[in-house]
Order: sequence, then structure tokens, then C-alpha cells
Amino acid sequence: MFRRPALGLAEIAWRWSFAFASALLLTFCFLEYLDTLPVTARDLLFLRSRQPFLISQAAAHILRGSGPRLVAAAIVLVPALAIAWIALASLGRAATGRALLEYFRLSASGLPTDRIAQGARPYRGSFHWRPLLGLNCFRVAATLAAAVGTLAALLLGGAASSDSDPSPGSALLVFLTVVMLVWLAWSVMNWVLSLAGIFAIRDQRDTFDAISAVADLCRVQPGPVFAACTWFGLAHIVAFFVASSIVAFPLAFAGVLPAGVVLGGVLFVTLLYFAAVDFLYLGRLAAFVALLERPAPESIQQSVPSIQPPASLQPPALRPMSDDDILCDIPGIVPPPQTAGS
Repeated sequence: MFRRPALGLAEIAWRWSFAFASALLLTFCFLEYLDTLPVTARDLLFLRSRQPFLISQAAAHILRGSGPRLVAAAIVLVPALAIAWIALASLGRAATGRALLEYFRLSASGLPTDRIAQGARPYRGSFHWRPLLGLNCFRVAATLAAAVGTLAALLLGGAASSDSDPSPGSALLVFLTVVMLVWLAWSVMNWVLSLAGIFAIRDQRDTFDAISAVADLCRVQPGPVFAACTWFGLAHIVAFFVASSIVAFPLAFAGVLPAGVVLGGVLFVTLLYFAAVDFLYLGRLAAFVALLERPAPESIQQSVPSIQPPASLQPPALRPMSDDDILCDIPGIVPPPQTAGS
């Protein structure tokens, strides 16, 4: 994260470019949608009356019959944004993933730091787009499933409280519990699919093989995987609390400073928080790449040559000891000569 900040900037570039383009597109569509709403003189009178009942009546009259147009716009926008994100996320992950592999393979090769800084490229493996496209399609499907799960949580919360026996506390508890479980499952699935992209780039695996490789990594090395997730998760929580504390300063001067200055300060702190989150995300990905690229203990043992002493220092070969050897060690005693018949 600190030695190669360009990788973090590249991660921010492709993520923020999509977010900025999506925000512009959604804002333009919302304004065009507002232009299609009919507003009569009576609606304007009701809106200016500052009476909640009259304002609700005016809003209901304005929005009456606009539901099909909103649904049609969503049918066009959601698939278009999903396809654009799948393509851009595949391109961005291919660029940053290959750069991470190159960096750690350069570090393991023992090249000088200037060669690493100049971007020597030992990674020349072939690359296929289909696995990354498949993984990102699964991520979009998981996000849509989480959105449907949130809607189901809202319906379940409403079913927990009836008109005859209202229980808003139970409804809120059911809603929050289901939403927490849904998005927890989404976060786990999103983590698996995002990490599987590294296996798709590194080993040229297909979509399902890359997902199974993530499961094998968690099974073989659960400790390092848990440590990386824990430490970067704690760093993310710290960044969130720091950003929440800093954003309170411009909000505290909301009654003194102009609204544009306060909004600009809040937006600036929010962007800094998102930038820190993107850097932490890439750092966690780099931790997993380093975990994959480090040599295994058995390969280290095989690569270490066995050290043998020189021949001159090696002890002589042992042979069975005879009586002659024992008598020769006593001075003045010579063994009798053996006769030919003996």
C-alpha cells in the first residue's frame, strides 16, 4: 500500500470512474423523470400551504400514473449499469491483479529495488477474460439477491405487526435481524468472489475452479487468512470511526457557515474515507497475493542442499575387528605366522 501507491490510485480510478458516471446517469434520469410529472396550479397551492394533509394530497396527485415510467426506467438502467460494472470491474481487477503478482514475484526473485520501482515484468502468463466476467456476474447476482432479501425482510417485518395487534418493536426486530443475516451472507459471498479473481489471473482457472481454490486456501491456511481479514477489518472500522468524528466538525457549524461550505466539507471527508477504504481493500488483496506467492515449507526444505563434509574429513569405513588387530595394539607381541594348512 505504501511502497506502490500507484496500485491504490489505479483501484480508485476505475472504481470512482464508474461511480461518477453512474451518479451522473442517475441524476439525469431523475431530472428527466421529474419533468414528466404533471403539476397543476392546485398542486402548487397545496404544496405551498405547509399543511401535511394538503401536501400529501398534492404529492399523490402528482405521482399518480408515473409508476410505469419509473419501472420502465429501472428496467433499462439496472441492466445497463450492471453490464458496465461487470466489464469495468473485470478490466480493473485484471490490471491491479497482474500488477500485484508482478510485484511479489519481483520481490521473491531478489532483483534490486530500482528494478522493482521501474516495473520489471516477470509475469508474462496468458490471460482469459471469461473467468473474471463470470465471477463479476455472480457478484451482481448476489447483490440483486441481497436487495430482494431486504425487500423480503421489509415484508416479514410488516407481517409481524398486524392492524388488530400492532407491534412496531417486533416488526423492527424482525426486519433488522433478517437484513443483518442477508447482508452478512452477501459480504461473505462477495469476499469469496473477489478473492477468486486472483486465482483466475494467477493460475488461469475458470470461474468455478477459482471459487473452489478460495475454499482450498481457507481450508489449508485458515490462520493467515483469518489474520488478514481481521486486521484489515479492524483498520476499516477505525477509518469509519475517524471519518465519522471528523465529519462532525463541519456539521457543528451548520448554523454559522453557509450550506454550501458545510456540504462541501462533508463531501470532502466522505471522499477521503472512500479513498482510504479502497486502499485498504487493495492492501487486503495484496496480503492474500503475498500468502499465495510465498514458498511452501516443503519446497523450502527441498531447495536447501544437503551439506556434506569433505572426503578428507570423513571417518574411514568401519570393518569387522579381528584378533590380529587387538594383538597388534599391545607392544612386544607379534601374532604367530599362519601356516599354509591352517
